[in-house]
Amino acid sequence: MKYVREMAVIFGITLVGEILNLVVPLPIPAGVYGLFLLLALLCTGVISLPDVEHVGGLLLDLMPLMFIPAAVGIIEQVEELKSVLFPALLITVVTTFFVMAVTGKMTELILKKQRRNK
Repeated sequence: MKYVREMAVIFGITLVGEILNLVVPLPIPAGVYGLFLLLALLCTGVISLPDVEHVGGLLLDLMPLMFIPAAVGIIEQVEELKSVLFPALLITVVTTFFVMAVTGKMTELILKKQRRNK
């Protein structure tokens, strides 16, 4: 019964995100609304981590399966993609390193701030 309750909480928040997507006229995906809503509820203590932890972990474990159809679609269209393959790979590599660098710097800043506050 615990898993059903956790799933209901997660799907309920997802539903609210979908409703916000229909009501708020911003170009933000419904999933992003749901994620920020869940984050806000977790940060304020309205929902505690154990209320969604097990099903959330299960969904994270199953996430790689969701990329299989996209990968198969890319493999099937490889001939059409050959003309843009090099630029796409270059952009992917450059942006990956950029994201890694920014994430590392932000982590350092947060850790320094936490050390100063202690």
